[in-house]
Amino acid sequence: MTPLAPESLIGSWTLVDVADPGAGKILHLAHGILHLVGSHCGTLGGAWQANSEGAFLADISTAFTAAAEGIPGCEKASQETPEWLRRVTAYQFDGAGLPALLNGQNHVVARLIPGATPTPEPDMADSVLEPPVITDEARRALAPAVALPATLVSADQRQAVGRWVPARGHKAAYLEFAADGEWRGSDGCNDESGRWIAAAGGTLLATARPITLAFCTGSVPVGQWVTTARRAGLDGKVLVLLDARGDETGRLTRTN
Repeated sequence: MTPLAPESLIGSWTLVDVADPGAGKILHLAHGILHLVGSHCGTLGGAWQANSEGAFLADISTAFTAAAEGIPGCEKASQETPEWLRRVTAYQFDGAGLPALLNGQNHVVARLIPGATPTPEPDMADSVLEPPVITDEARRALAPAVALPATLVSADQRQAVGRWVPARGHKAAYLEFAADGEWRGSDGCNDESGRWIAAAGGTLLATARPITLAFCTGSVPVGQWVTTARRAGLDGKVLVLLDARGDETGRLTRTN
């Protein structure tokens, strides 16, 4: 398969062919940062990940409340990724080089048309929605990950689901992958969460939501392990997470 260029997703896109009429009008993708503009709850913010093999993941963690305040159903807008965006697990480019977002069955969920000009909400800084630029930092972050080592068996979505604890470290630390695409965990004293997907070849992508950090001795950075991982493989019954260079970020054992 010819590698894709996920950095080409960086831009400000008009959303078309989305089944949900309140889904949003513009998808603004900067380096690691996502804004969904024009949804029925106003502008929503969050994070996104993609790789050169066509995997895509998005997560909403912020709502600009001036726009969402008083709108029925928007009380938890900052805590819930819209359903249409939750279904997206992949992307592709058409013959004209335009991107489309796909679900797990490779059906188009939304098409992206370039050149959108989003208007910031009253409580947003104008600079937040400036035209995104593809930087060297973004290219490095989205560069292809090395293949899973032959010593590991690729972990698919089904195999990863469950509760895991670090092979070594704080006894209260854990990482739990849920079948609905959410992950939850703790470094031993701070609860963490985000979204995740697994794909062919041991691909693993995950986002993390903002948290307030409390210091504790012996903590294990499981959130950092999963968000910096790009591959997941099994060494027997041990789940091994690896970054884009193939370096291990963490090892975990299953508790259920």
